[in-house]
Amino acid sequence: MNPQELKTIMGSGLLSFPLTDFDSNGDFNKKGYVERLEWLAPYGASALFAAGGTGEFFSLTGDEYPGIIQTAVDTCRGVVPIIAGAGGPTRFAIQCAQAAEKAGAHGILLLPHYLTEAGQEGLAAHVEAVCKSVKFGVIVYNRASSRLKPDTLAGLAERNPNLVGFKDGVGDIEAMVAIYQKMGDRFAYLGGLPTAEVYAAAYKAMGTPVYSSAVFNFIPKTAMDFYHAVANDDMATQHRLLKNFFMPYLDLRNRTPGYAVSIVKAGAKIVGHDAGPVRAPLTDLKPGEMEELKALIATLGPQ
Repeated sequence: MNPQELKTIMGSGLLSFPLTDFDSNGDFNKKGYVERLEWLAPYGASALFAAGGTGEFFSLTGDEYPGIIQTAVDTCRGVVPIIAGAGGPTRFAIQCAQAAEKAGAHGILLLPHYLTEAGQEGLAAHVEAVCKSVKFGVIVYNRASSRLKPDTLAGLAERNPNLVGFKDGVGDIEAMVAIYQKMGDRFAYLGGLPTAEVYAAAYKAMGTPVYSSAVFNFIPKTAMDFYHAVANDDMATQHRLLKNFFMPYLDLRNRTPGYAVSIVKAGAKIVGHDAGPVRAPLTDLKPGEMEELKALIATLGPQ
């Protein structure tokens, strides 16, 4: 797939991040991962991000990463495109990007580097080094320590034709509008705040109608229903689901840092698609919190 085809896919529907399956010892569970992808693929997501944020990319080793991406590509070939997560230090991000390209992924989502602060010049050098290491499409994730300004993005886009997507995980409306006005249709845009459904209508108004859904991992039907409600400006359905599910869900998610991932694994376990425990430093939900989530999911009906 060439970069422009990846750009088209990004603008064509809901995207999601499958969980990465671990066994009771915390090791990659290939069989469980294949079964998860086979379960989710037919629900209608336009692409799946393998080893992304919800897939705990930040906890994966360089040795196990290529096998996870290869498993996703092989399982979903001809059914749904696979975009691989990549990130961390520049040289590690390049290793991931090249492994994903070799495995046959359709592109990468470049997650932020970690810990070290950097200015715009350094951030641009990081993104450009990854872009130039591969031929397929790159989507940059604007979040945490990696926040790119409009002029930085414009320069990167001019020098790197395969930089075709921008995912926002910051939620700064002024900055997002400035980026969209600067870049126009040069990029495909993706809403990427945790539990993106809560922000979906606002992002659509800014020219970003597509987002990635984490809850697709355990309530795929509801996730697709909400996406279609946003696409069709069905405010009644949006407000009903926000009030009855998403806002109580946020209250539970926000109790402990890192629960944005942990609660998704908990939800998958509740609906019968257990992905195993999260890896440290994340922590799993407590038993009482599992019961709260179970009751909340039950209000949605069959998925």
